[in-house]
Amino acid sequence: MLNSNETPIIQIKGLNKTFSSDSNTVVALNDITIDIMRGEIFGVIGLSGAGKSTLVRCINLLERPTAGQVIVDGQEMTLLSEKQLRRARQNIGMIFQGFNLLMQRTALDNICFPLELAGVPRKEAIKRAEKLLDTVGLSDKAKAYPSQLSGGQKQRIAIARALANNPKVLLCDEATSALDVTIQKQIMELLEDLKEKNGLSFIFICHNLALVQMFCDRVLVLYEGKVVESGIPDDIINEPKEEYTQRLVDAVLS
Repeated sequence: MLNSNETPIIQIKGLNKTFSSDSNTVVALNDITIDIMRGEIFGVIGLSGAGKSTLVRCINLLERPTAGQVIVDGQEMTLLSEKQLRRARQNIGMIFQGFNLLMQRTALDNICFPLELAGVPRKEAIKRAEKLLDTVGLSDKAKAYPSQLSGGQKQRIAIARALANNPKVLLCDEATSALDVTIQKQIMELLEDLKEKNGLSFIFICHNLALVQMFCDRVLVLYEGKVVESGIPDDIINEPKEEYTQRLVDAVLS
């Protein structure tokens, strides 16, 4: 159960992100302010173009905000030097819809990759990767290449890789969308188990409202870069307060 008195693991204050070109300016995020608690699975929903992925990428500064603050585990991310930012990102794992595995590396070596970047000795990295393979139930796939794995297995390897540096936060950008419904549920059960065992916090972008309702502690609705409403998934999905949320629910569930 979440402790409302606990300091948030992520604080986003007045976040704005604008993309500009010679002919056009797009406001992708407009004055976003949210707190995400430790040990929370925090869902983000909205139609394509709502700003969901931009929000996630601003948290680890893959996209630099135009204005506002992003504070992760007490550190203001936008104020960090490049060296400090690289170190801070080790606390923030990321899981992508397309897995993003290195095709020329085995499952074991994919998991070792972020450890190599962090300067972890090879022997220690292998030991850590083997333990993570066991965690995601794929100890027998250490020498397999991504082309030899199913979609669900690839995503488990991607999760293991995201966990390699012992992060405190996992950013999941449509992490289950490329998988069939049964595998989606298995992946979410794995993530929930990791949350319970390791105290991880998750930002979970998803179009599957059933998964959001089943696994998320809270959910945020985005529309054109703005927060429409937020709250408990059951309330948001079953009794939405805003017309846009009702249209979103109807579109997804129809």
